[in-house]
Amino acid sequence: MNHLFLAATLCLTMFFTGIAGFFAEAGVNHGSIYITAPPCDTIPELNQKVVEMARKQIGTTVGRGECWDLAALVLNKNGAKWDGEYVFGTKVDPGKECVYPGDLIQFEGVKIKYARGNAVYTETMEHHTAVINEVKAKGVYVLAHQNTGTSGRKVGLSELDLKTIIKGKYQIYRPVL
Repeated sequence: MNHLFLAATLCLTMFFTGIAGFFAEAGVNHGSIYITAPPCDTIPELNQKVVEMARKQIGTTVGRGECWDLAALVLNKNGAKWDGEYVFGTKVDPGKECVYPGDLIQFEGVKIKYARGNAVYTETMEHHTAVINEVKAKGVYVLAHQNTGTSGRKVGLSELDLKTIIKGKYQIYRPVL
């Protein structure tokens, strides 16, 4: 009887280990089943249009050269809905959701600090708006924006790693129709 019990225990252990491995690969985590989100490389159509238009503006001055003018142009020309101020669509949580080129980012009281070579740099963005031009990695973006220290009143590109933000807050928005 002990052999039968041991054989049954071994079979059940192997069965549940195999099931656990199967579910782990299929998207089950800690006993909870969840639906896997679509891959982050499938850029929404409106985002594609927004980023394409923003890229066409590189090296030019949009409107008065304010950062907000670029966002207004790319959203309005593509028929996106927004509040006309600083809510550029649907809020995106970058910790839980994909961030795409064509999303917009609003900074409030942000200070960033980063090192390049032996030099340490700090920049501030008290109230700044940018279009995400490229997603290099999770939390690392190339921004298209104007009214900056690097490109002045013309649209230029600069890289931002969210980990370099030491003060302030930001919000990412997905444009919507």
